[in-house]
Amino acid sequence: MTSWTSTAIALLEADANRSADTHLHVFPLPGEWGIDLYLKDESVHPTGSLKHRLARSLILYGLVNGLIHEGTALVESSSGSTAVSEAYFARMLGLPFVTVVPRSTSQEKIDLIEFYGGRCHFVDSPSEMAPEAARLASECGGHYLDQFTYAERATDWRGNNNIADSVFSQLAQERHPIPTWIVVGAGTGGTSATFGRYVRYRRHDTRVAVVDPEGSAFHGGWSNGDPTFATGIGSRIEGIGRPQVEPSFVPGVIDEMIAVPDAASIAAMRLLKDRTLHWAGGSTGTNLFGAFELIARMRDAGETGSVVTLICDSGRRYLDTYYSDDWVTAQGWDLAPHRARMERFLGGGAWN
Repeated sequence: MTSWTSTAIALLEADANRSADTHLHVFPLPGEWGIDLYLKDESVHPTGSLKHRLARSLILYGLVNGLIHEGTALVESSSGSTAVSEAYFARMLGLPFVTVVPRSTSQEKIDLIEFYGGRCHFVDSPSEMAPEAARLASECGGHYLDQFTYAERATDWRGNNNIADSVFSQLAQERHPIPTWIVVGAGTGGTSATFGRYVRYRRHDTRVAVVDPEGSAFHGGWSNGDPTFATGIGSRIEGIGRPQVEPSFVPGVIDEMIAVPDAASIAAMRLLKDRTLHWAGGSTGTNLFGAFELIARMRDAGETGSVVTLICDSGRRYLDTYYSDDWVTAQGWDLAPHRARMERFLGGGAWN
């Protein structure tokens, strides 16, 4: 291992060490239920999202496998939070970073990637992103980080940078320290793979549920046992949902999948803000809605326990979209029935 690689790994480890662990917030539920709901707040990472962990893991994976060296250009196919976080780490290591994005990408996202020193390479269609990223990396002798392939293997589910280990450590002094359910969404599938493997490795009696937005292929692929399943439709809930099942999605470690309407995701995201003052994005709303469904089953069955889900990113990124009534109306979403359902449930009423 070269001295540069050793220094690069030390820099990544120092970034993790100086960042206090993300908080585990309690969502208020009726006390008589005997059920606790926790939200792990990944929005407080330096780059503002859960993808901060993924980006660090992807780059560390490239370093320890001899794929990234001094001067290696890093390439990705992402217009969202993953690219933002990868740009942050590339700048830290003094490496060039380019991400392939659709021409329709908002200027706000482009500006954030460029703020951290990244460069955007534009293509006409989302379907062109991955092939173009692979071509760019090959032509310049760079490394294609390829989040959708490497997410599940880049994170060591037994140790390094492990969100699952963090959650269980933080729950150690709670009244239900071993959660009944972990609820996450799937973008690459890396987070659900980490939790699913970890609970099996530690022999915890915890089940993992994955929530999926409209148009995503993960739910259909899991239900049908078809790793080639595709919808060809992009997700309107940023950060989760894919038009095809991705290589990093590991169905064998998932106990249940829940399809969540997009309008329900946004209604839940807004309810979270009103009840806790936590501003979060749409994928957090998807998580919360799925968590409510599982909690309702537990309550109705007379079960007690805890449920954990994630705040994936900050709502500040969505003031002109998910938090805009005009924008929501333009999508054809009616949030009112979903909001009424959740309010009825939290007041002690039926979920279904």
